Amino acid sequence: MATAFAKPPRRGSPDDAWSDERLGELAARLRLVITRTARRLRQESGTDLSPSQTAALATIERDGPLTPSELATIERVQRPTATRIIARLEEGGLVGRTPDPADGRSFIVGATPKGRALLLRLRTRKNAYLARRLRGLDDDDLAVLARAAKVLERLQDGERG
Repeated sequence: MATAFAKPPRRGSPDDAWSDERLGELAARLRLVITRTARRLRQESGTDLSPSQTAALATIERDGPLTPSELATIERVQRPTATRIIARLEEGGLVGRTPDPADGRSFIVGATPKGRALLLRLRTRKNAYLARRLRGLDDDDLAVLARAAKVLERLQDGERG
């Protein structure tokens, strides 16, 4: 009797077609484990920033300097939401704003040294947490996770396009 936890058939076998039902079950399992892992990583961060603020700061550091509209587009939020997030980050000294040379009515925002240092600390803590958890796995499990990371990166890259 097949269950949702049955090992999927090998690629190339006659049973390798994934039904909508099986894809839905896999999606539900992945969503749950990703959500729980993300929550645990947020708990490890030890910061009072919200997940949206942390994500915005990371985007500003990676892609900045940005206008509020550019940040809103990347983060998939409304511009007023991006503006509120920027204000909160600015209050904490994590980002700084300067007039937008292309549009005098707007501004651009970039990460400050304090913001970059905070992101480095958060990434270091979260990576250390995951590394501690990974140490308990055998080589086969680590190889599976390395492959899964590549697949998940491809899925996310496809969403950005």
